[in-house]
This record gives sequence, C-alpha cells and structure tokens, in this order.
Amino acid sequence: MSAPSPTPSSCWRKAPTSSTSAANPGSNAGPLLESPAENPAKKLAYNEAARSAAAAAKTFSGLPEDEENSRVLPVIEAIKRARPHAVLSIDTYKSAVARAALQAGAEIVNDVSAARWDPRMHATLTQSQCGVVLMHMRGRPHEWRNLPPADDVVALVPRELQAWSQAALHAGVAHQRIVLDPGFGFGKNFEENYPLLARFHQLHQLGFPLLAGVSRKSFLGKTAARGRTMLPPDHRLSATLAAVTAAIIRGAHIVRVHDVKPAVEAAAIADAILQAANAGP
Repeated sequence: MSAPSPTPSSCWRKAPTSSTSAANPGSNAGPLLESPAENPAKKLAYNEAARSAAAAAKTFSGLPEDEENSRVLPVIEAIKRARPHAVLSIDTYKSAVARAALQAGAEIVNDVSAARWDPRMHATLTQSQCGVVLMHMRGRPHEWRNLPPADDVVALVPRELQAWSQAALHAGVAHQRIVLDPGFGFGKNFEENYPLLARFHQLHQLGFPLLAGVSRKSFLGKTAARGRTMLPPDHRLSATLAAVTAAIIRGAHIVRVHDVKPAVEAAAIADAILQAANAGP
C-alpha cells in the first residue's frame, strides 16, 4: 500500500471519542511497516524498548502524580459538567494520571514520551481503548540545554516514531487508535524544526494520522522577530497561523492550537488549497 497523500485537514475538527478511532476518519492510513508478528526477529527490539521504559522513568520524575491529579482532574470534571459532549485529551506520561483522567471523562491520552517513561502506560492504553497520541521527544526537558544537535533530525524522527509506535502495537494498542506527533520544539533546536516542517509529509510512510503542534512555539517567535528580541508567546499568532497552514498543506491531519477561531479560519484556507490541488490540472 502506498503512503496516503496529504488530505484536507477537516478531520481535526471531528475529534475522536473513546468508542471511535483516534485516527483521521477519512484517512486510508494503514500499517506500512512490518509488525512483530510478521518479523519475529523484531520482537527483541520492541521488548527492549519496553524494558528500557522502567530505567527511563527513574531518571525523570517530573511533577508528583498526586499533584498532577489535583491540577487536572477538577478541570476535566468541570468541563464535562458544563460541556458533556466535549472530547478531552489528557497530556501526561504517567499511567496513573492517565487512568484517573480517563475515568474523569478524558478520551485521549497525549503522551510526550510516546509511552516510554512509564512501563505501565502501554497496558493502560490497551485496557482503556482510548485515543492515543505518541509524540517524539529528544532527551528529557532537563537535558535540552546541553543536548547536541541531531545528525539528521528528518531521518531521526520517523525512525524513532516507527520503533515507538511498533512497540505500542506489540503491547496491544490498536493501530486505529494511534496518532503520531513529531514533537516540534521538544528536544529540537530552532533550526531543526523547519526541515521537519518542510518534510512533514514524509511521516506518512509510517502509516498513522499525524498531529502538528506548532502553536506559539519558540522557533516561531525567534524567526518572526527578524533579528530582534524573541517575540513572547502571546505575540506569535501570525507566525502560528503561517506554520499551521504549512503543516496542513504538508499533510497534518490534526493541529493543536491555542487560538482556535483564527486557526479554524487558517485551516479552511489550507483545505481549499488542497482541494484545488486535488481537483485536477
């Protein structure tokens, strides 16, 4: 099967629920890579990825689970009371927080570690049948300041996302519930984000719907400042809309934004461009 071509991004406005796919409902994205069942030799790599998660968790603890729960659970519960049909995502790499948030009404788990930092996360995702976003991150936040540049970030991101998504599949997470995010700004220096955005469409080879989170990112604030002091986050709307439009045109199925109304309008323009491109010569 060939990789899906960039398609209009209207699917990101139809959010997944716990009973439906986390994937683009109109996408024909499918497994393009060998699964462990197809190539048993690869099981060693996937099992090693699972074993290394325990060691990774010991080196990065972040916010304590109790405090994280105390911050997010009241918000989830309040939103669900006010908007019962709202589809909510919990951003956490901790399985206990994910389980509590899902019980409180969240339907998607967005794990910035791609389920690598908590050895119980794969089981949580498999048992809950929720939507899953697996994000790429180089290193850990406390390491970023001294993290050397990647030799080839455009090659690194799909290679590691392939391994991490296959580990999730091997653990029992259903393919149709997985979305991949290349993690703009997460362990990438300013210059590495633009090649990743320019070649975003190459991630289609992985066979999953793609999410782009470029909203208000520092690399946009630096470029838009044009040599002056970096723009603060609340002054990056124009740069964000440009990056969102570029991501959609390069094949993003989902975009994560702070300023929803302007982003919806930008997405409409990007969709119109894609529809015109697909209409013929």
